[in-house]
Amino acid sequence: MQPTDADGFPVGRHPGWPARLGPLITARGAVALRPPRLRDASAWSRIRLHDRAYLQQWEPTTIGGWEERNARTAWPAQWAALRGMARRGQALPFSVTVDGEFAGQLTIGNIVRGALRSGWIGYWIAERLAGGGVATAGVALAVDHCFGPVGLHRLEATVRPENQPSVRVLEKSGFRREGLFQRYLDVAGDWRDHYVYALTAEEVPEGAVERLLRGGGAGRP
Repeated sequence: MQPTDADGFPVGRHPGWPARLGPLITARGAVALRPPRLRDASAWSRIRLHDRAYLQQWEPTTIGGWEERNARTAWPAQWAALRGMARRGQALPFSVTVDGEFAGQLTIGNIVRGALRSGWIGYWIAERLAGGGVATAGVALAVDHCFGPVGLHRLEATVRPENQPSVRVLEKSGFRREGLFQRYLDVAGDWRDHYVYALTAEEVPEGAVERLLRGGGAGRP
């Protein structure tokens, strides 16, 4: 039987997974990334339901009502799906924590190995923590992990042009805009344009965390 960590993930099967990253100190507290846990259900649902207006304007339209999809009882299925993708090496799912408390999610998805060695990055953070460097710190930690132990070469992200806070998060981490995907995703009931951002390992030789530290966007504990 393959050994597992405290969260039930296999140890050593995929490069850089499972992992706990950080912390970095921000204006909102100590930011860290860890594998999602089944017991995140209550905090996940509470934030998602409370921040519906804030989150729904940026997230892809999906089947079912917001209340149903973000109820506490919906988390086990999502957790199991994330765990399954991690076990197959297809994704690196993280819970974002601030001072040890669940604060959002960050996922490296669509991981491709071989000659491409790429993935995409997506994230959301509780509205009350927005603007305090939490998402930027989480992205920086994930970038360095992906370009280090995970062995990826390229990361991509898509973001609506109207979502300037998320644009700033990516640009602070070194991502550059490559173009515009027109009518790319169904978001909030319509087909929305998205910028595509990308970053390769050569563009942050010092690391995204070091870049952030030098810019004063975060500190070490």
